[in-house]
Amino acid sequence: MEITALDYIIFFLFVAGTALFGCSFWFRSRKSSDSFTAASGTLPSWAVGMSIFATFVSSISFLGLPGDAYAGNWNPFVFSLSIPIATWLAAKIFIPLYRGINSVSAYQYLEQRFGYWARCYVAICYLLTQVARIGSILLLLALPINSMFGWDIQTIIIITGIVTLVYTLAGGIAAVVWTDAIQGIILIVGAAACALILTFSMPEGPGQLFEIASEADKFSLGSFSLSLSEPTFWVVFIYGLFVNLQNYGIDQNYVQRYMTTKTTADAVKSTLFGGLLYIPVSLVFVYIGTALYAYYTASPGLLPEGTPADQVFPYFIVHGLPAGITGLVIAALFSAGMSTVATSINSSATIILTDFVKHFKPRTDEKQNMAVLYTATFTVGALGIAAGLMMMHIDGILDAWWKLASIFSGGMLGLFLLALVCRKVRRPRAVLAVILGLLTISWMSLSPLINEGSPFWEFRSQMHTYLTIVAGTLVIFCTGFIATALAEKRKRTA
Repeated sequence: MEITALDYIIFFLFVAGTALFGCSFWFRSRKSSDSFTAASGTLPSWAVGMSIFATFVSSISFLGLPGDAYAGNWNPFVFSLSIPIATWLAAKIFIPLYRGINSVSAYQYLEQRFGYWARCYVAICYLLTQVARIGSILLLLALPINSMFGWDIQTIIIITGIVTLVYTLAGGIAAVVWTDAIQGIILIVGAAACALILTFSMPEGPGQLFEIASEADKFSLGSFSLSLSEPTFWVVFIYGLFVNLQNYGIDQNYVQRYMTTKTTADAVKSTLFGGLLYIPVSLVFVYIGTALYAYYTASPGLLPEGTPADQVFPYFIVHGLPAGITGLVIAALFSAGMSTVATSINSSATIILTDFVKHFKPRTDEKQNMAVLYTATFTVGALGIAAGLMMMHIDGILDAWWKLASIFSGGMLGLFLLALVCRKVRRPRAVLAVILGLLTISWMSLSPLINEGSPFWEFRSQMHTYLTIVAGTLVIFCTGFIATALAEKRKRTA
């Protein structure tokens, strides 16, 4: 079965409808910078929660989780099991903190604790990672669309980026949240439809799916050994805990949404709803990967030989789904990418205004603030599109970008935890802690690039790359904490 006219109609109606709906918020968002960045704190908690969920599910998740489960087992799902802990900590600690200081920027708190250098450092790291993120999401969205439709990859990146940029520029955070909410619903419906169709398309019924998957140990959550060099259950769980704590605790993409609700209680509800919703949906994604394995094992002639694991799901979307459902699922895939890109663009523009422009020109009026927001939105979107086009032409650039992104963002969580827990830490010790943490992160990130026979072979990291953020965070926190404790002890004995 191929893509039909009905699929094209559904897909184009979705893309056009999303853009027009987002642009309809123009009259609300242009009133003030607070309207553009925080919707004046008027958004309902359920919509914000759906937006948090949709932001979390990028096109990488939509295709990556089924691909990983198809090639392996349910080990990637362990990442989701850490979300309840991270969202609970965000609800108890971070949300009241941000609502208390009443700042739409996630990084004002660091300036209060350590000075502007900390805020500036983290804000720059955030902006660099967001440009990389926008580019990689656009590219990874374009690749499967290219294989499904046959469209030019460069054209897909440019058009997707421009459509998302237009409604983000016009409607601000209100447009981002409300379109995210719709996109999140479509995403869930599309994923559920794929799971059901796969389950009931087995030649001998649903039972055959579970028999084939069980024989291949596809439902395993991974090894429970204590090895730190393999993606065991414990390594993935700890990695997920730190990444999700960074997401829900200090990431501007999420923190900004905490300020769009009417009350702190609503912000907590939104976070718990959006975070916990991802758990069953990610379970559906890994189930799809397992179901694809069973489906094509039972009917091997349906899948071209040598198809890469990450291309099996796109192939099934085009050739295995009924007419209309294919268009819906492709729209859901676009939803995952567009929601993540829109969020990154709007949040980055907010950071440029609050953390840089307002610091150096604190007395700007609303007209000037809006001019900055519009200019920053357009600039970040354009840079993200350019990054996606660059990644398309340079082999290995995607991996390089993400290694750099891990180095840039690796010190953020540790610095925040140090500021929260160690109340007596001073600026020089915080700077020392960040430097040592970044050296640790750089060493672990670059270790896989060291070839055997190199004079540095013996000094490479033996830990799995998932633990990079864990080690970097712990080094920063422990260095700052111990240095402060020793300094306090010297004061008492002096």
